Amino acid sequence: MNSKLLRSAALLALAAGIAASPVQAGAATHQTPAEGTQYVKLDQPQPVRESTRTEALEFFWYDCSHSQQLEQPLQGWEEKHRADVALRRVPAIWQGSPDENTQRAHARLFYTLDRLGLVERLQSSAFRSIHTDRADLTTETAATDWAVRHGVDAESFRTAYRSADVQHRIDQAAAEFVRYGVNELPTVVIQGEYRTSPTKAGGVDAMPEVLDYLVQQEQLRTH
Repeated sequence: MNSKLLRSAALLALAAGIAASPVQAGAATHQTPAEGTQYVKLDQPQPVRESTRTEALEFFWYDCSHSQQLEQPLQGWEEKHRADVALRRVPAIWQGSPDENTQRAHARLFYTLDRLGLVERLQSSAFRSIHTDRADLTTETAATDWAVRHGVDAESFRTAYRSADVQHRIDQAAAEFVRYGVNELPTVVIQGEYRTSPTKAGGVDAMPEVLDYLVQQEQLRTH
């Protein structure tokens, strides 16, 4: 784990009043997930945007290695649940943290891609560029150059990047980070009520199994 991620994880933990603990990948026990252990129930459940499918809300950061590790498993999980789950991604913005400016810039990149309908095609590439290539995509020029290299029209990208809609969604993301009580990345919230993360689930690899359980329980409750 690099120093930036260690610092970010520690700061997130301190903000939530907990001690940071290492993620134990592959530590799943295959026991039935339990509230308070593999997941927690939010003190104040949040409204969801869909009525016909269960909402899964992922908080991530492009510069978080655990968020990158979850990307491929989460894509597979989403594909399996495409008929009954709506996945919504929210870039993490922890206001007041040393990484806030970087997080806001990465959120702008994400919401620009989302506005252009390119998240599904370029999400993994954004993670890879930042982690493997050590690309700094925190400015409009750098982000546009990166997008052009991936086949995106420069003018369309710039227009979306500067749009009031993208700015509004960045501000919303910062508020949602607080409202959902996020204290670790990545975090996934099911139906605005149940939250899990690598430390809770027993590792990044264990998260899809916990998410399966929470979706199943939600669907049993409502059907």
